[in-house]
Amino acid sequence: MNAPHTYPRRILLAVTGLSPQVVTETLYALALRQTPRFIPTEVHLITTAEGAERARLALLSDSPGWFHRLRADYGLPPIAFDARHIHVLNDGSGTALDDIRSPQDNLLAADFITGMMRDLTADPEAALHVSIAGGRKTMGFFLGYALSLHGRPQDRLSHVLVSEPFESSWEFFYPTPYGRVIETRDRKLADAATAAVTLAEIPFVSLRHGLPKALLEGKASFGETVEAARAALGPAMLTLDPRTRRICAAGRTLTLPPAQFALLAVLARRTQRGAAPLQAPLKDVKDRDWADAYLADLREACGLMHVPDGLEDALTQGVEEAWFSQHLSRLQRRLREALGAAAAPYLVDNGGTRPRRYRLTLPPDAVRFATLDAPDS
Repeated sequence: MNAPHTYPRRILLAVTGLSPQVVTETLYALALRQTPRFIPTEVHLITTAEGAERARLALLSDSPGWFHRLRADYGLPPIAFDARHIHVLNDGSGTALDDIRSPQDNLLAADFITGMMRDLTADPEAALHVSIAGGRKTMGFFLGYALSLHGRPQDRLSHVLVSEPFESSWEFFYPTPYGRVIETRDRKLADAATAAVTLAEIPFVSLRHGLPKALLEGKASFGETVEAARAALGPAMLTLDPRTRRICAAGRTLTLPPAQFALLAVLARRTQRGAAPLQAPLKDVKDRDWADAYLADLREACGLMHVPDGLEDALTQGVEEAWFSQHLSRLQRRLREALGAAAAPYLVDNGGTRPRRYRLTLPPDAVRFATLDAPDS
């Protein structure tokens, strides 16, 4: 179900600056000129302190109250939109931004917009229509980029187009169903009923499938989210740190339990030296020959000082196929949970035929052992 108009929660999300008309122009085009019609159930604005005051006075006041007048003029159903739906950019400590002028302001705006987009797209019952027609150009860019990072098949992106001479006129908010003479920006008179308002839908590439689940559900900044997308789309590189049992994959650093790290380290070292795929130990017996060979690989990969005592003791007793399968399954699950769709190049391949033979599909030069910083998760 990807048709936006069929979703129970339909959201119009826009950035605005000193021209709150963008809201009514976009709503008019969505609800009255688009087929099938997309009538939002709620509207959300992202703006500055001054933009919020202009939106409140122009759209939500008793007079002129252009949002309420548009609904009344065209018989639109109730749409949730009040002062609580106007989200003001702030400096991180709660102080509203009057404008976006400095590099720091841009970073704050990017993080704020990314956070809102992440929260709104977390609802599977919602479809977003995102308008980048208003606000400063950087705000529109960040909003469109945030949709690329978090958007789903049911979400849409657009810019609203208004015919001449009505564009940028403070008195124009939407084409009225009756004659209404206004003054245009060049100080001429025109009838608002004759205006044409259309949407230019903008295709976007969704990168959501490449983001780790933790970023989709957490509070990552704009920069962190972009970096995760870059890592997911870039060439795969696996780094392992035996001292701390940390790995770095798809730009994410995480710590693995001893047995899971050991398995990945053994396969990584075998990849580096071009060894044959690893067979599983024998089933229902303590396979000492397999365990001895595995321990030798592990010592080569990690060094004697970094093989956990408990794991070495277990291996010297011999291991069963069930032990191997259990830790392989846990490793695969941990990688998928931490990396999302970006986990694919790092997962252990079983060869697809029996007897199973296990290997990493990474090229040898994409695997290295080195010291890593503190983990992301």
